[in-house]
Amino acid sequence: MSGYSNIDAWRARGRQIDCLGQRLFFVDEGDPSLPAVLLVHGFPTAGWDWHALWPELSRHFRLIAPDMLGFGFSAKPRPHNYTMHEQADLLEELTRQLGLKRFHVLAHDYGDTVAQELLARDNARGADRRCLSVALLNGGLFHGTHRPRFIQKLLLSPLGPVAVRLLGRATLARNMNAIFGPQTPPTEHDIDAFWALIRHNDGQRIFHRLIRYMRERKTHAQRWLYALRDAHVPIQLINGSFDPISGAHMVTRYRELVGDANIVELPGIGHYPQIEAPEAVARHYLAFVKNLAPNNGA
Repeated sequence: MSGYSNIDAWRARGRQIDCLGQRLFFVDEGDPSLPAVLLVHGFPTAGWDWHALWPELSRHFRLIAPDMLGFGFSAKPRPHNYTMHEQADLLEELTRQLGLKRFHVLAHDYGDTVAQELLARDNARGADRRCLSVALLNGGLFHGTHRPRFIQKLLLSPLGPVAVRLLGRATLARNMNAIFGPQTPPTEHDIDAFWALIRHNDGQRIFHRLIRYMRERKTHAQRWLYALRDAHVPIQLINGSFDPISGAHMVTRYRELVGDANIVELPGIGHYPQIEAPEAVARHYLAFVKNLAPNNGA
């Protein structure tokens, strides 16, 4: 098993850093002279989600993959009011501490919304802008388009604190199998890794707090829509069409609200394209960055 797919070896590749009073775990690899890519993971997993892309992308970029607060090997404070704005604050602080003046963003799921908040801030910065490009995998980009699973609705409900006590590997496996493509299901190793990352420091016990991002998407719907519409940098959408949460129906809405500048649809692929079809994701992403204007970090 490679050092990318084994989570113990993955953990050994990374380190902890203090950001705004919280401890974040991250993996930072690649030639520092190459363009940097900040990889922002989804719910309920962690930065390890990017492991299948790592061998190819690390040939072209410096890769920084943090576990956001409440996820993976990062701190999981409780009680704590987790918000997308705090996650964006932490990632901004991480990039500052790493000395990243400008960087690309590649995000997925929960991370898409964090990326939208980062982009909204960057759009307002003028000459001090830091993002070079933003690429988004499957995620709830627009309020009303995201189709949450029953377990997500349950966690968001008043029963959430009780529901977290009933979560186990079997529940995770059932829900993951339902959102992956029919020909690209998660392996037992994938499920074991996902569950180990969630279980680290009893992370499943804070799911009802982390899941509140779904309410934030409603509260900040206009801000995060305009972040995409008014983007000062190129944006790419790579979407697994089979995904019942944010698949083909989300792409249709994206075209209506944002446009059709750079959309890649992956037929038969579900909610985790970076795990289900890493070769295709890497190929399309590399082509996207290669075609950027020189002043956008190509």
